Amino acid sequence: MGIEAWYMDSTDEDPQKPHRLEPNQPVSLDELKKLGVFSVKLNADIYENDPELEQIRKDQGYSYMDIITIRRDTLPDYEAKLKIFYSEHLHLDDEIRYVLDGQAYFDIRDKQDRWIRIWMTKGELITLPAGIYHRFTPDETHFTKAMRLFIGEPVWKAYNRPADEFEIRHKYVASLQGS
Repeated sequence: MGIEAWYMDSTDEDPQKPHRLEPNQPVSLDELKKLGVFSVKLNADIYENDPELEQIRKDQGYSYMDIITIRRDTLPDYEAKLKIFYSEHLHLDDEIRYVLDGQAYFDIRDKQDRWIRIWMTKGELITLPAGIYHRFTPDETHFTKAMRLFIGEPVWKAYNRPADEFEIRHKYVASLQGS
């Protein structure tokens, strides 16, 4: 099936709810690509020996990976971490996540600064470009097991909005021109 995306409503209630507009306003994979977001569906049941994942890692230079399980009983300071993940921020490097089990939302901003919610389920790998404002939360199942991939050593630093002074933000915004 692949990821599903839609424009979000503006309510501040529980961030783990879907927050679809009425009527729903879906966002296509092509529209996400224009924002620099790429995704691929893989077989998460064989992630440890998946030749397709190995080829992606080789082609993209993803030399580092780890696995995080986001669930109340496995993630220390669960509530505090969710607040950090859900604060709007950017990174100086691409963010690459592969959902091995469970479900989650990534929210990104479009060119008009509207929120787009991207719902990811098992087997979906996503790349968010460096400089894009985004946030993350598990959905109402409160469970996500994900692989985090990096080029070189992992960089965990997030810069909360506003972070428009970074060169990578300027490059990202410039990449949207004409798309």
